[in-house]
Amino acid sequence: MFVTSSKRPDVVNVGALFSFDSVIGKAAKIAMEEAVVDVNKDLKILNGTKMKLFMDDTNCSVFKGSIGAFQMLENDVVAIIGPQSSTVAHMISQLANGVQVPIISYAATDPTLSSLQFPYFFRTTQSDSYQMAAMANLIDFYGWKEVIAIYTDDEYGRNGVFSLDDEVEKRESKISYKLALPTNYNLHDLTDVLNNSIPYGPRVYIVHINPDPDLKIFEVARKLNMMTSDYVWLTTDWLCTTLASFTAHNQPSYKIIEGVVGLCQHIPKASQMKNFGLNVYGSYAYDTVWTVARTIDTFLNQEKNMTFSLVGSQFGKLKVFDGGKDFVKILSGTHFNGLTGPIHFDVDRNLVPRGYTVFNMAKLVVQNVGYWSNHSGLSIDPPESLKVDKHHLDEKLGVITWPGGKTDRPRGWVIGDRERPLRIGIPKRASFVEFVTELSNHTVQGYCIDVFMEALKFVPYELPYRFVPFGDGLSNPSYDDLVKFVKDDVFDGAVGEIAIVTNRTKIVDYTQPYATTGLVIVVPINNSKASAWVFLRPFTIEMWCVTAASFVLIAFVIWLLEHRVNNDFRGPLKRQLATSFLFSFSTLFKTNQEDTISPLGRMVMVVWLFLLMVITSSYTASLTSILTVEQLSSPITGIDTLAASHLPIGYQVGSFAGTYLAESLFVARSRLVPLGSPDEYEKALRLGPHKGGVVAIVDELPYVELFLLDHADFRIVGQPFTRSGWGFAFKRDSPLATTLSLAILQLSENGKLQEIHDKWFCKKGCSSAVGRDAEPNQLQMSSFWGLYIICGVFSLTALVLFLLQTIHQYIYFKHKQMQDPSSPSFPASSSRGCYGVLFNFFYFIDKKEEAIENMFKKDDHPEASQTV
Repeated sequence: MFVTSSKRPDVVNVGALFSFDSVIGKAAKIAMEEAVVDVNKDLKILNGTKMKLFMDDTNCSVFKGSIGAFQMLENDVVAIIGPQSSTVAHMISQLANGVQVPIISYAATDPTLSSLQFPYFFRTTQSDSYQMAAMANLIDFYGWKEVIAIYTDDEYGRNGVFSLDDEVEKRESKISYKLALPTNYNLHDLTDVLNNSIPYGPRVYIVHINPDPDLKIFEVARKLNMMTSDYVWLTTDWLCTTLASFTAHNQPSYKIIEGVVGLCQHIPKASQMKNFGLNVYGSYAYDTVWTVARTIDTFLNQEKNMTFSLVGSQFGKLKVFDGGKDFVKILSGTHFNGLTGPIHFDVDRNLVPRGYTVFNMAKLVVQNVGYWSNHSGLSIDPPESLKVDKHHLDEKLGVITWPGGKTDRPRGWVIGDRERPLRIGIPKRASFVEFVTELSNHTVQGYCIDVFMEALKFVPYELPYRFVPFGDGLSNPSYDDLVKFVKDDVFDGAVGEIAIVTNRTKIVDYTQPYATTGLVIVVPINNSKASAWVFLRPFTIEMWCVTAASFVLIAFVIWLLEHRVNNDFRGPLKRQLATSFLFSFSTLFKTNQEDTISPLGRMVMVVWLFLLMVITSSYTASLTSILTVEQLSSPITGIDTLAASHLPIGYQVGSFAGTYLAESLFVARSRLVPLGSPDEYEKALRLGPHKGGVVAIVDELPYVELFLLDHADFRIVGQPFTRSGWGFAFKRDSPLATTLSLAILQLSENGKLQEIHDKWFCKKGCSSAVGRDAEPNQLQMSSFWGLYIICGVFSLTALVLFLLQTIHQYIYFKHKQMQDPSSPSFPASSSRGCYGVLFNFFYFIDKKEEAIENMFKKDDHPEASQTV
């Protein structure tokens, strides 16, 4: 059965489904009624045919909307304007596919309505996929990496947030928590959702709900003290739509949204807006009526008939629009200038986007702070005035006042508070406790703890935390498990000597390394270095140099003290030098033929001989150890020989070394022997691979250096065969990783990192020199510096006493000479002044003590001299 209308009908019916009492619906109703009047008055369109608009209230209900659609189709409508609800639009679009009547919505923004599933769905507004790109760009502009999304749990809310999730992921951010609200939420629902979000770390909230004249979500947030400077509130265009509906009576409500930033659909300045409650959706509704009118006009001008066919008796009077496909084709090509700007559709049947305005509520005023479009990004100029290459964007926004009144960019993340401090996991070690350990009084200390505490001093905000020990303290815990606990949110972070290795970096974020490490091999000392020069090995180079300098110093001191009283130290200059040095070096073997006569010389010799006794005894013991005791040897020279040896290998319990050897170097797990302490290291290495021990131990360099400080019978062979570092672990995308990385770099630059290292590991000599640069059993200068200082003090004291005695004699002699010019005198110096005085003084010193005494006797007893 067919029902046919005339070729140029007198009336064309159009339907409109929307919610009359909603914020958008109130403006849309006025706009559509005015648009129909304007269309019917315009003689340039429809050529005498009148447009009749049938309106039906859906009340945002799928059930009511479906009934309304069926009733509307009975009136032979050629198009349905609306619905404004995305949820209702999904249902009506299914129906539209069957009856081939296009749906043109001015407010349903759900991105999934643009799918190929709904070929009869058009919209004269911007899709939320475009809005969410703008929101993601805004988030990225301020550098926030984690946000919380709050949305209504319907097609509009869910699909909008899913679209936002895709967009922020492109910019290496993420929605950490998606908090759904019932479609008919109340204050209790809002309180529960917001209260439950407070313990979360992110403080950037994206609100994507339907327009709400009561602004209930912000009223609840204010009561929960969530409108402070710690929080960021970003809204999609629902807030802009809500505010456009406000009157002077609603102005006090602006106080509760101070600092909120939102998006508005951008309308070009050249557009002529009409007053539909200042609601942009009202203008879109007005343009939608004109879009349908122009499509009808073109359809009729092409001499196409508007006919409808009954679907079947079981559907009553439901009909199919026979010209629906042609009507949709004409609609797709619509292009004219409306109130909101150019009206034409893209390939997805969406209004070609115009961008968004970014607004900020500050001082009870809605302030425009910028714009966004896909070609210009964020800018302070409207997108239509810019021709920008999006690969070279210089993005800017005006000054934004955030909640709390601050204009500085909020951090967007609350690390912890006093009610819920950060849970920092620490390994409760059983060995190598210098790195980190929990004491019996539950305090925590160690090298890693000191680094963490110093780094916190550079964090520009308070960071409440508490240490949570991980492990039983009887054996070293698994560091892989510790890192997994961070990933599983058992801990907020982990502090300790946590190696940065591949499998761990996949699940957590690390800070900048604060210590360089790598796997090394420890073996018993190999005596293969014994050679013709083995006698040099007991002393370090520093020790040899200081000892040689001491012999020279003693030679000079003894010569000076003995020269005036001992004939063995007099004579020609060459003879004196030879005698002095031979005397000094022969004391080492106790074969010197010269004796010391002066009391001061004998005092110096007693101390010097004691020093020589200690040094020679130590030298003999060390050389004996090198030549006889050090017979432990190892065939291992590096990782290649170790992997190929098929002998047992030790590794530290809890370390990644065992996993690395098995999975990366393919060492059979049966060869790997877990060891828990330095004592077990020593025992296993001494037993060797054939007596129940191991051929070598593989461990991280800092552990090995600490082990070698107290165990000189072992050494590192080869080079480190992995390169990594130790860092602190935090949850993925935690801003703490970046903040503490900067702090660690500052500690490294100001030398504090090295100070902490020396505090813990240089008490017995810095570990960096142990086992690699120094020979085993090699005598260090640090062991003998006390003796050398004693010897030096005695030598210096003897020199001072000698000089004081000599100066006293010289002054007495000069005094006598001035009283009696006939007394003995020195050979006259050709120089005067200081040089002459020094010449005479050194000449006086060179004289024998006996000669000086005779000169004094002659001066004291001149008559005796005359008698003689």
